[in-house]
Amino acid sequence: MKNLTHNNQIGKLGEDLACRFLMKHGFKIIERNYLKKCGEIDIVAEKDSIIHFVEIKSVSCENIDYVSSETGDRYKPEDNMHPWKLGRLAKTIQMYLLEKNVSDETDWKFDAVTVFIDIKRRKSRVFMIDNVIL
Repeated sequence: MKNLTHNNQIGKLGEDLACRFLMKHGFKIIERNYLKKCGEIDIVAEKDSIIHFVEIKSVSCENIDYVSSETGDRYKPEDNMHPWKLGRLAKTIQMYLLEKNVSDETDWKFDAVTVFIDIKRRKSRVFMIDNVIL
């Protein structure tokens, strides 16, 4: 991961770990890093004939042993999903659906995956937040 900042490295690693998590849970990865002027979709995946647009939020931490999806930790990666970010994602999803000629009959969801990464111990924890409302 040359020429990447620490945050970029964590982001890239988080996306890779999220893809592995999704595939392990029966998702087929269709596309990564769909980029348009108005925003980016980290992962487009499919499961059970439903398209999933997935936002990845990653953070490095020193000890993930006590991290859980309900934990009251000081920082949760999903806290960075501000309303303006969700609005941009909604526009980008609409562009994807139009550009790829996805039928109006096709069901889709917006999900978030949070990834906690302990670089020193080479461990991670991944959690999925299913069907986030845009």
